Amino acid sequence: MDVSKSHLLLKRVVNVKALVTPLWKEGMQQQLQAQINQLDGQLQQLENQGQRMTAELQKQTSQPADPAIAQQIGNIQVQVNQKKSELLEQKNRILQQLQQVQLAELDKEVLQLQVEGFFRVEIGDNLFDKMRVEILLRDGVVQEIRGDA
Repeated sequence: MDVSKSHLLLKRVVNVKALVTPLWKEGMQQQLQAQINQLDGQLQQLENQGQRMTAELQKQTSQPADPAIAQQIGNIQVQVNQKKSELLEQKNRILQQLQQVQLAELDKEVLQLQVEGFFRVEIGDNLFDKMRVEILLRDGVVQEIRGDA
C-alpha cells in the first residue's frame, strides 16, 4: 500500500462547552454588558450625527421650505432610523443572552463557542466518530475532551 494515501488531514468543527459556574456567569455578564454599553454608545453617536447633518443642511438654505433640502433631510432620517433599528435588534439579542446567562443553572453545560481543528483520518477509521468531538471547560480550564480526538 502507498503510505502517502493511507491517511488524510481533514478539518472539523469542535464544540467547546462550558460548565455554568458563578465565575462563568460573572464573566459572561460582564462581556455582554460591555457589548450593550458599546451599542448604546453607537446609538448615541448615530443620533448626534443625524442631528448634525440635518442642522448643516438647514444652514445651507436660505429658504426653510426648499423641497430638495427637505428630501435630503428625509433621506438622512431614513438612513439613521434603519441603522438605529439594526443596532436595537443587536441590543435586544444581547439582552436576551444576558437573561439566559442570569437564569442558567449551575453545573449545567452550555455551548460556549465553536472552533475549527484538523484531524487525521486513516483507512478503517469511523469518520463520523472522528467528526464528533467536544471540549468541556470549567472556568476556562479543560475538564474533558469527548469523542475520538
